[in-house]
Amino acid sequence: MKNISKNTYLAADFGGGSGRIIAGFLHQGKLELEEVHRFPNRQVKLGNHIYWDFPALFEDMKTGLKLAAQKGYDIKGIGIDTWGVDFGLIDKHGNLLGNPVCYRDARTDRMPAEVFKILDEQQHYTDTGIQVMAINTLFQLYSMKLNQDPQLDVARQFLFMPDLFSYFLTGVANNEYCIASTSELLDARQRNWSVSTIRTLGLPEHLFGEIIFPGTIRGTLKEDIARETGLGSVDVIAVGSHDTASAVAAVPATEYPIAFLSSGTWSLLGVEVDEPILTEEARQTQFTNEGGVGGRIRFLQNITGLWILQRLMSEWKARGEEQDYDTIIPQAAEVEIDTIIPVDNAVFMNPENMETALTGYCREHKLQIPRNKAEMVKCVLQSLAFKYRQAVEQLNRCLPSPIRQLNIIGGGSQNKLLNQLTADKLGIPVYAGPVEATAIGNILTQAMAKGEIANLRELREIVTHSVTPQVYYPKK
Repeated sequence: MKNISKNTYLAADFGGGSGRIIAGFLHQGKLELEEVHRFPNRQVKLGNHIYWDFPALFEDMKTGLKLAAQKGYDIKGIGIDTWGVDFGLIDKHGNLLGNPVCYRDARTDRMPAEVFKILDEQQHYTDTGIQVMAINTLFQLYSMKLNQDPQLDVARQFLFMPDLFSYFLTGVANNEYCIASTSELLDARQRNWSVSTIRTLGLPEHLFGEIIFPGTIRGTLKEDIARETGLGSVDVIAVGSHDTASAVAAVPATEYPIAFLSSGTWSLLGVEVDEPILTEEARQTQFTNEGGVGGRIRFLQNITGLWILQRLMSEWKARGEEQDYDTIIPQAAEVEIDTIIPVDNAVFMNPENMETALTGYCREHKLQIPRNKAEMVKCVLQSLAFKYRQAVEQLNRCLPSPIRQLNIIGGGSQNKLLNQLTADKLGIPVYAGPVEATAIGNILTQAMAKGEIANLRELREIVTHSVTPQVYYPKK
């Protein structure tokens, strides 16, 4: 990276499979990025649960911060973003009570049914505006309550994953709005905790702390962290700390409403609006109202994304049949198979073997079974595009007018076949990129907090100047 004397911001971006530290700064109206450090993130099966290895992730993050310090950047801020819903609990001495449990853990199985014996489901959506998914924080906490988990008895503070990283960097505990909005415990209109929901479920009220918004200084590095990393006294800044919130902030578009598809392990498809949409139509079609940068609402559907393909690729690798995306995707584009699978079906959530689950589903439902790897890939991708079309049709019914284009951001925006299939199914142009949308949104939100950028519109103008999306038009 050039011009390291410029104000530099570090994005600590944690995904379900890996984390990385990315440095970025503004130069002549454009954002320049450099990946400083990348490290794995593993789900660990231990006893009865699946955990995230938080201590290892925190140590890897510190390694990245040290490497950044050694490069001589003039670092003005650190922003942290992660996946949604998962959390850790802190005791009265400031200690982590246990490794955070992964949302793919089975402890929330059947929990929605238990919760809606107590809550009225329709009223609950009117309050929280969140799509009911068993993985959501509400059901994780209620499972702990039903199972009399002793952590709830001794916990002093409840922190989502990015809040947890921030806390151990700064010693300051707070809950960032965007990540909190994934929990199904936030009042969608008030943008604060839904006290009535928390009380009705009998969850400990004292656990839920101050809600802060993107652009807020969360705290400064503790002295021991400042020394260990070599960074000195640096601000940790609240960004859209749900990774999708940061990614959506970096959509290089200004038309309204901005329609997006954050494409990765999960697909999050929706529009950015000023106020939550809490209609019965929205509830029935399973749309969710999550927080965004600038006080915006991300009105979206959570859809299983490239998870199925990622699992297939990892299984093929494990048995010595590794496939390269640059090879298998063009092969998939050349094959013909009519099979469409429901990507959100529970059978694909976390099967022991994804290939067996896919072929088994096709056999059971008398669908054409993919005969080779290329057909499997084509089946998965066209099934995703079909699901996107369904989601857009439902989305348009909730809006005053239909969306005119779709902006695909994140790692999945590199999948040319999926992008073209999506354009074909939707019948509208698809704009793909930036790939690094999450890191871009994270870094530019920090720059906005420090006064280098005036507002969200200017932030997006910088993105537009910095990246050139690839456009896919529907084939006639």
